[in-house]
Amino acid sequence: MIKIYVDQGHNPRGFNTGAEGNGFYEQDITYEIGKRLESLLSQDPNFEVRLSRPDEDTVLGTNNSTSLVARVNEANSWGADIFLSLHTNAAENTNASGSEALIYSRASRVALGLAEDILEQLNLVTGLRNRGVVERPGLYVLKRTAMPAVLVEMGFISNRYDAELMAYSPGLFAEGIYRGILKYYDLD
Repeated sequence: MIKIYVDQGHNPRGFNTGAEGNGFYEQDITYEIGKRLESLLSQDPNFEVRLSRPDEDTVLGTNNSTSLVARVNEANSWGADIFLSLHTNAAENTNASGSEALIYSRASRVALGLAEDILEQLNLVTGLRNRGVVERPGLYVLKRTAMPAVLVEMGFISNRYDAELMAYSPGLFAEGIYRGILKYYDLD
């Protein structure tokens, strides 16, 4: 059984809340897409899944850094095979659009392959542009996990189209990520 830890980026309130754009909040979008992804994964006998925020009021940590530590420590102690962190992107240029994935290093074949498959499937399911895989070795959740980790920037909350698609069609993003996982593990 493949153990997947799904980190719904950010907290619902207080500290370590996410970006805001077009009347939407990153922490709400990541929560909802994570719940839908959990549903898809838990119905598949190949996977066991755990969420960082099992309910919408879950707050992790007591400040920004302990929030990140709590997520990583839970995934590490559970013995996850994969760490997926869900986020929305934001940019000053409101025309910026699409999905991208962040990984610690391209040397991690698992993280790179999984990231590429997730982006390909997100593009097929949502129609959003595939912006590619980016190395970000300084990000705590990519650096400190004991397993391959992928941070998925699903779309731009600062772009009205991307934001509305993520908020009103969260199932599309869950489906794209799920299909990417299936493709990576050759289960599709």
